[in-house]
Amino acid sequence: MAIKLKFKDTEFGVGDKVRVTQRLKEGDKERNQYFDGVVIAIRGKGAGKNFIVRKIGAQQIGIEKIFPVDSPSLKEVKVIKKGTAGVRKAKLYYIRKKSRKEISRIYQKAAAKEKK
Repeated sequence: MAIKLKFKDTEFGVGDKVRVTQRLKEGDKERNQYFDGVVIAIRGKGAGKNFIVRKIGAQQIGIEKIFPVDSPSLKEVKVIKKGTAGVRKAKLYYIRKKSRKEISRIYQKAAAKEKK
C-alpha cells in the first residue's frame, strides 16, 4: 500500500489536492483536459499502478477518476495543496461520505503538522 507516488518530476501522495492534465485526441484535433481533486488512493504495482482522484462537482455530486500512471495520455500531475501530512491511512475511501467542509480539515491538520 503506497502512500506516495512519483510521476515524472512530481511527487504526490494520498490526501494531496492535485491537477491532472490529460491529452485527449478528438478526431484530428488534440486538446488538454484538466481534472482537479483529492488523491484518495494509490494502488497496484509496476506497470499496473494507478491512482484515484475525487472531486466534488456541481450540485455536490462526487466524481472519481482512475488514472493509470503509465498511460500515454497522462501529461502532467501538479500538486495544488499538500495534504499527505494530515492523513493516517493509505486509502481515503471514507471521504466519499464527507462534505467539502469536513474534507478541508485534512489540509488544516497537514498545515498544523508542517508548522511544528
